Amino acid sequence: MKKSFIILMMSSCLLLTPSMAQVVVNDPVATSQAVITCGNARFTVLTPEMIRVEYSDQAKFEDRATFTIVNRKLDAPQFTKSEDDTYLYIITSNLKLKYRKGTDPRTLPASSANLTIAITGNGVSTVWYPGKPDPLNLKGTCRTLDGLMGDSKRSEMESGLVSRSGWAVIDDSWASPRSDGGRSYALSPNSDMGYPWWTQRADNHAMDTYVLGYGHNYKKALADYTKIAGSIPLPPDYVFGYWYSKYASYSADDYRNIMSDLKANKIPTDVMILDMDWHWNGNAYSQSEGRGGWTGWSWNTNLIPNPKGLLSEMRSQNFKTALNLHPADGINQIESPTYFAAMNSELGGKYLNDSRNNINWSLDYPDFTKSFFKNIIRDHESEGVDFWWLDWQQYLTSPYTKSLSETFWCNYVFFNEAAKRTGHRPVIFHRWGGLGSHRYQIGFSGDANISYEALAFEPYFTATASNVGYGYWGHDLGGHMFSSEELVNNPNLVLRWIQFGVFTPIFRTHASSDSRIERRIWKFPNFPTILEAVRLRYSLFPYIYTMARKTYDTGMSICRPLYYEYPEVEEAYTYDNEYFFGDDILVAPITEKAEANGMTTKSIWLPEGKWWSVATNEMIEGPRLVTMSFSDQQIPYFYRQGALVPNNPATVMNVTEHPSQLILNIVSGENGKASIYEDAGDNADYASNYAETSISQTFDGRMGEYIISPRKGTVLGIPADRSYKLLIFNTTTPVSAKVDGMKATFSYNKESKCTAIEVPSASCTKERRIQVEYSTSTGITDVKTGQNKITYDSASKKFTASFDSQKKQVSWLVSNMAGKLMLANSYSQVSSFSEDISMLMPQVYISKVVADDKTFISKFMKE
Repeated sequence: MKKSFIILMMSSCLLLTPSMAQVVVNDPVATSQAVITCGNARFTVLTPEMIRVEYSDQAKFEDRATFTIVNRKLDAPQFTKSEDDTYLYIITSNLKLKYRKGTDPRTLPASSANLTIAITGNGVSTVWYPGKPDPLNLKGTCRTLDGLMGDSKRSEMESGLVSRSGWAVIDDSWASPRSDGGRSYALSPNSDMGYPWWTQRADNHAMDTYVLGYGHNYKKALADYTKIAGSIPLPPDYVFGYWYSKYASYSADDYRNIMSDLKANKIPTDVMILDMDWHWNGNAYSQSEGRGGWTGWSWNTNLIPNPKGLLSEMRSQNFKTALNLHPADGINQIESPTYFAAMNSELGGKYLNDSRNNINWSLDYPDFTKSFFKNIIRDHESEGVDFWWLDWQQYLTSPYTKSLSETFWCNYVFFNEAAKRTGHRPVIFHRWGGLGSHRYQIGFSGDANISYEALAFEPYFTATASNVGYGYWGHDLGGHMFSSEELVNNPNLVLRWIQFGVFTPIFRTHASSDSRIERRIWKFPNFPTILEAVRLRYSLFPYIYTMARKTYDTGMSICRPLYYEYPEVEEAYTYDNEYFFGDDILVAPITEKAEANGMTTKSIWLPEGKWWSVATNEMIEGPRLVTMSFSDQQIPYFYRQGALVPNNPATVMNVTEHPSQLILNIVSGENGKASIYEDAGDNADYASNYAETSISQTFDGRMGEYIISPRKGTVLGIPADRSYKLLIFNTTTPVSAKVDGMKATFSYNKESKCTAIEVPSASCTKERRIQVEYSTSTGITDVKTGQNKITYDSASKKFTASFDSQKKQVSWLVSNMAGKLMLANSYSQVSSFSEDISMLMPQVYISKVVADDKTFISKFMKE
């Protein structure tokens, strides 16, 4: 070795209370100790598992923010740098980079001759080089589910930031187009706009790649991604409530009737969407005088004669409102004469079309953007509009700026403009626009067909989007587009879609303008059961909002795949219709048609540990595959043993409320900790202005102790005093109970194995200590540990099934994802079987085992 030196950096950890919380300031310039330049190549060691690789023929490197990356100012990790006559070496605890000096790492075809990065730890040992294919990438998301039928959109999903290969790559080079044809421009400070504006990259032909070698530590990969790409913002509280939405030519009286019906039917609701018919829409003279079209900016006064008055009524009834926009056609003189005149005067005729009666959509340019927001958007916001639904459906890239993504740029501009509104937290409702879009939440997935197959895809799609930080997808619950008379208003399908929606980030029913489609949930014959699902959503809000704050702090989305927690377990990948909803709830939504008896049978894989089935009031021990039957009132979701899940009382009708009582759903049998996060709900300074209450449970023999710690932090509007109701599941009959050292009353429900204790109101600055003595050691209620087991071992390439008893007749069918039968075997009088499947091609397969009267359906990946 010719020369060698070591850089050592130590960082300390500080536990921050709310008042001490650090507000992250993004800085795109990396710390100098982390940067190594070698001729036309530059390397930045960002973490022990992440290195930025740049190459420019002109030695022009990018130190500004880009669409994807906004912060490179991280503490330099410990690493060594050395070189000899031929190679440069950079070594961290997890990575070993080897670069042939003076070469372009992108030399084609893909070769390891010029650059390799060896990756070790976190379950892998592998080598990456530029251009290396990755068939095991776990995917991210895609722009839209428009036209979704079954798995039809799976192939459109972009690569994610995690992979079973142990590495992933962020190609932030301008030369590499995104899936919509857009590219990652640089962002340059613009004092006139008040936020950075797009600009050309330092070298449009340069290589700019981030190599993430996190092995199977997927959670750390995503956490570190949000350190360099920006945090996932916390949306305002109201977006987590129920949204009423339907594409229909509603009049003001129609909206009043809907609000009245929602109240009369006691349906908790927080958001009212006004779809595109709020503006002149080009329809019949009686409705819109033939004015306008898909794009419009002026109120349709034939339908809504007093817009400000209507919005005021909505606000008085605790509805937040959003207007739908399709902005691509610009500002038309006939549709919006007042807005057209004001903007055209300010812009001096700039951006006019050839007929000079339309201002072309030109959000690329600061002067257009300033005039547009000043004259149109701020005007409507002053009338009472709370946020905007950006329904971009037209050309994907700008006609004026090469490869500027209209989707991403609309997200970026509207979010930054929303951040200028005093007293409000910025939020938009738009589509995925590529990496970096996680900073501009929230998303709507588009126009899925009304079908069980479309519903079945959405759990996987929602959870997988967390692999790129896009953690706030909202779907058209119930489906959007007419598919068949049988399904269009099928009560069971609508119910199951809404029940799934309870356990998604955004809870919004919606559908197209087709008059055959009903979205007034109170019109369905099973409305009482639908209402139970809506109320469940509202009861879960304290837990959901706490997890949303955790998303901001850690980069872990609310909905996340099972393999984050169980990366070395095959079933965590193959059962991709199951997911975690926050830290402590596992969801396996029913997406299948009910059987003739009204029940739905579902095979569910539960990971290692014990899981409380809320639907069936039983503890089930994993890892195992269980086959369970559910009525239409039952939802397959499971609390992790030791969980403490805060809930609202049933009286809450708006998530913006701060009730004086909370319910704690606790699963006994294992020690556990959790917290309750609260803030003002729509405050922009939530990063440091919030309150948090820690809760815990511990056990010692027959004694259970539950502690509600003093609240840390203060926020205007939340109760100074609070009572609690503890619902402790998986317990035996209590003998005695104390609250704060005083004898307390309790009740016990034998069917649900639940102990209930009321904790009287007291100051939230006071610790509450609840102690319960049980008749036997708590947590020893019956645990289902059945012996039916279906497994695939990827190492031996063997598929094995074992049963809890000898079966008279067993059949085994294996199909590919397209439904083609690949294997078929049958067995008689067996308690198990094992088959070698090494002859199958590498892909995902569906296994169906029928053992006498039981059916076990599972997925497995043959590698």
